[in-house]
Amino acid sequence: MFVFSSSQTRSNASSLFFNTRRLVRGRDIVRTLASLGGVAFCALSHAANPGQPVVARVEMRFATEDEVVDVISKGDLLTVVEDRGEDYVIVTHEGTRGAVDKVNAVELAEATDIYTDLIKENPDGGRYYTLRASAWWALGKQDEAMQDFNTAIEKGYEEAHAYSSRGLFYAAQGDHEAAIKDYDKALELDPEDVTPIINRAAVHMGQSKFQAAIDDYTAALKVRKDNAGLLRQRAIAFKAAGKLDKAVEDFDRIVDNNPEDVAAVMGRGYIRFQQREYAAAASDFSAAIELNEKDPVAWNNRGYNRYQLGKAASALKDYDQAIKLAPNYALAHQNRAWLLGTSEDESLRDAEEAVKAAEKACEINAYGNIGDLSALAAALAAQGKFKDAVGWQEKVVEVAPADVKTFAEKMLARYRNKQLYVADPLAAEKAEREEAEAEAKAAADEQNQAAIKEAAKKLEAEERSKAKATGAELLDE
Repeated sequence: MFVFSSSQTRSNASSLFFNTRRLVRGRDIVRTLASLGGVAFCALSHAANPGQPVVARVEMRFATEDEVVDVISKGDLLTVVEDRGEDYVIVTHEGTRGAVDKVNAVELAEATDIYTDLIKENPDGGRYYTLRASAWWALGKQDEAMQDFNTAIEKGYEEAHAYSSRGLFYAAQGDHEAAIKDYDKALELDPEDVTPIINRAAVHMGQSKFQAAIDDYTAALKVRKDNAGLLRQRAIAFKAAGKLDKAVEDFDRIVDNNPEDVAAVMGRGYIRFQQREYAAAASDFSAAIELNEKDPVAWNNRGYNRYQLGKAASALKDYDQAIKLAPNYALAHQNRAWLLGTSEDESLRDAEEAVKAAEKACEINAYGNIGDLSALAAALAAQGKFKDAVGWQEKVVEVAPADVKTFAEKMLARYRNKQLYVADPLAAEKAEREEAEAEAKAAADEQNQAAIKEAAKKLEAEERSKAKATGAELLDE
């Protein structure tokens, strides 16, 4: 999560927003009294959405009947609250809420000329360079944006937001070290501002320095206590660091504060799945479904965890619902194929349908997903088409990463031997070996018993023959 700062604004993610310190509502605010520029402008062809910034073309004033409440200067950033057709309801940096004619405001990407005029009027001021840099960035002109930030700082514009914002741009360009250097400088200039801490944490995440990111998010949370966004980001960092229990704790805090935060419920469910706590994970995904029954991911995820719990029939229903909601949801088709092709419940096994489901997943992903290809090979083996299964499994082996290549090769060997898919080939090999050894031992035992009986019979015959030769047979009479 990046937070962009300027002298007028702070932002969350990629959208700019204002910190509202005071709010004037309703009839206390009248329409803009005066557009001091006195020039008529054409309306914007593209309206700004709520939450987006617009730039004042001219100086404007908000006033009650008795006094001026707020003055908007040319170039000021304003946050759009509502688009009412010919005007915007906006909030200023000072927290004033009011209406502005669209002819007096432009989107940030259209504001470079405004800031160029202001720079000409104030050539030694760095602030307008930072604002124009933001406009250049909105246009996708990164080089011009960086040049303006550099110029502002070179001119001695030692404001924390200038370094924090330039750091954001460095981070977007992948220059992580330069970004961190700017964030550190911003914190030196304004230790109370958590914006650069949050931005620095995001850079640490990009560098896989997860503990450093955790430390930064923890520091930010001391200021923005129980902030859901920060808790979510720290949970992701904990998860990446392998500290799954800590990640669950952060999601717990979010859900405790807002039980309807479906993203937090889903995130916690996924981590519980990683912890193999399948019942708890299924419970989370059930809760997510109650909050949003139209989410195919929640249905698919619950189905997968139910399958791990041995509830294959319920899992199949969940996969079917996920596909109903999102017919091109490849993972749901793949999971369905695995279930139908390899389930231990014979009443659910359907090799033909498994092949169809796997083929659908492959088609959606253009035969580029190793999980889809593996499912197709397993389904074909279940159908008895081992030659086709071998062909697809060979492709799996070709593209398999190192950590799964051995497993893929074992499956290939099984299909070549006309054997079905097994989830644990080592255990299957051991069981098959033990079964073969047991059969061999039983056969050997049977042969031994037969040999013993034959030897005893032969010995008895020899004794009778010997006795007969010496007349001992008369004693028997």
